[in-house]
Amino acid sequence: MPPPEHSLFQFLAKALQTHHRFLAGRLSRAESPIYVIGNPSADLDSIVSAIVYASFAHPRPHVPLINLSTVPAGSELRRLRPEFIKSLWLSTHPPVPDEETWSDTPESVGPLLQEHILTVSDFATHLKDYNNNENNTQLTADAVLVDWNALPIRTSNEHRGQGSLPTLPNLTFTVIGCIDHHVDEHFLAPITDPDQPFLLQPAGSCTSLVVNMLDKMDRWRRTSATTSSPSELASELQLAKLAMSAILIDTANFTAKEKVTDSDTLAYSFLRSKINAISNRDSDGAGKTWDHNKYYEEVVAAKQGSLDLLTLREVLERDYKDWSERPSSPSPSSSSSKKWEVKIGICSMVRSLPWLERKAGGAGALLDGVVEYATREELDVVMVMTAFSGAEGKFCRELLVCARGGDGVRGVEVFEEQAGVQLGLDKWRVLDGDEESKSSELGEVKWENGDDGQPWRKWLWVQEDVTKSRKQVAPLIRDAMKSL
Repeated sequence: MPPPEHSLFQFLAKALQTHHRFLAGRLSRAESPIYVIGNPSADLDSIVSAIVYASFAHPRPHVPLINLSTVPAGSELRRLRPEFIKSLWLSTHPPVPDEETWSDTPESVGPLLQEHILTVSDFATHLKDYNNNENNTQLTADAVLVDWNALPIRTSNEHRGQGSLPTLPNLTFTVIGCIDHHVDEHFLAPITDPDQPFLLQPAGSCTSLVVNMLDKMDRWRRTSATTSSPSELASELQLAKLAMSAILIDTANFTAKEKVTDSDTLAYSFLRSKINAISNRDSDGAGKTWDHNKYYEEVVAAKQGSLDLLTLREVLERDYKDWSERPSSPSPSSSSSKKWEVKIGICSMVRSLPWLERKAGGAGALLDGVVEYATREELDVVMVMTAFSGAEGKFCRELLVCARGGDGVRGVEVFEEQAGVQLGLDKWRVLDGDEESKSSELGEVKWENGDDGQPWRKWLWVQEDVTKSRKQVAPLIRDAMKSL
């Protein structure tokens, strides 16, 4: 089914056209786009933050860039990020009884996404198509970061705020704005331009900060002008619903009280009033209240079911982030001693470890698969963090850690000593309440995995303090590595 005539899709199509004109060299500096880039986990919050901010930013055109380096826009994007496709569909199409949805007609999704969505993988392909990488030509572009605050490859310490992405090495981004809810990575140069956003603040959802910043900058007005055209109101309504999807998912429909901040409730109130006000301008919708609970249930169902479609490797890389830290005194036997740094990767998932064990084909196969993934990503430490509803609906977290001998093992030992009490790390046990999980061998399996004389070691815990997500755990393991 084609997208509505007046919709968010019009902006996305125009943004993609601007991107192609930029690569073709047909735009002046004043007309060149600012790329709005989310973090490499490319979760719903990251994708939605980029699209929503880009839709309202001006005067230069803004292009949302989904940070997936190996996934082009198309059917694979639907398979790997079905919750985004579901929220995009629900936001742009009013419910019609018995109407087919994208999840029912995957053959229609690919072309539609290709015409409206840009991923990092697409960007790399387009660079080759335009021959811009011949003779190692270096391109430059401006960027706004959302849901992270540092590019992985830094140009130099002297040029803060400049860097690149691993699969776009010949493209240097100058970061001119940032909206994020993670720990400051001290990458950015001071951002003093009042026309550009700068906000680093804790929140349950980065999208909440985006919405509030757009409100503060008067780019998304609290009251829609009475002179707004039907097409403008339609697009605004769609964006409000899309933004709401990320906020509801990241706060578990505002039931995860430990995550919810004033920024989240403020953004929710802003969006809720928008949705109801615009909907009720239509006489057919007068007096009706939008059912955000049903909306949340449909998106969360798509997210929870998405892992069933993936391989073990795809589950691990679906919501993955990594960092490199330099120990003060690396051990002589460490595999990291040559480069004087330890690389840490954290994979987050919304299923239990026994579920992942069954997908892998057994406890040993799971551990081998985790180490194989770590080796491919050149990690010294890999952490698998789970978050799921266990027996009787209780929210649970688990933590599986595998570390390479040397600094990797030393760092995890320090992490356990320094952060064990804070995180409530306890001996692992089955929590998910699934009958099949009771036969899990993960806690008892005898497992060894050698690597050039540097064997891997595993740790397995229940994390009793479920309020601590990756945003809190990552700084703890990073500090442990730096303290060596």
